[in-house]
Amino acid sequence: MAMSMLKLVFALMTLFSVTTHSSIVTGTGKEALQIYPPTCTRIECPNFKTIHVGNGFEIRRYNSSVWITTSPIQDISLVQAARTGFLQLFDYIQGKNKYNQTIEMTGPVITQILPSDGPFCKSTFNVSFYVPKENQADPPPAEGLQVQRWKPTYLAARQFSGFVEDSSVGKEAAALKSSLEGTVWADAIQKNLGDGVYTVAQYNSPFEFENRVNEIWMTFHVEDQHALL
Repeated sequence: MAMSMLKLVFALMTLFSVTTHSSIVTGTGKEALQIYPPTCTRIECPNFKTIHVGNGFEIRRYNSSVWITTSPIQDISLVQAARTGFLQLFDYIQGKNKYNQTIEMTGPVITQILPSDGPFCKSTFNVSFYVPKENQADPPPAEGLQVQRWKPTYLAARQFSGFVEDSSVGKEAAALKSSLEGTVWADAIQKNLGDGVYTVAQYNSPFEFENRVNEIWMTFHVEDQHALL
């Protein structure tokens, strides 16, 4: 356990201490955000465009993207599951893959959550790393990790600050769902995700105490964007 914690600290310090040489990729809808994630001015993040701003949420369209995703992690704690998944992904980008290839850090690290039926039951978590554009054509395979290729994807996003905690993240997800009630976006999300599924996007190192930005995502797909506007 002690070795795992030391490895986690080293991983996070390594990933977030030197990033200025990475390419800058920003979303075209950044004006609509309450706080544009500072991390995305230092490292590569997926491109998006904000197409609608509502009360407590915004709707984004992300370009096609590629992610490396862990196998499902069963845990009662989002924080612990995200830590477990992050360590796997850190090993991956440090060269623990079939190509022995190191990969630049990107943001955000996202965790999809399928909540359990009760407070003392384990939920299912999948933790994902955004693959840089230069590696997307042929991402290195690795045991226990899967490549996910996203087509252009729509999502509803809600921002919140501070550290992600098990006690608060469910409330943030519920707030997003509530703000979407009665909109065409809620219907689209229900068709795509069903009840309860959401994603937590984390942009900051644990060693950053100011300007922390996290987001709740609820994804969906549309065939005709104009029908929703």
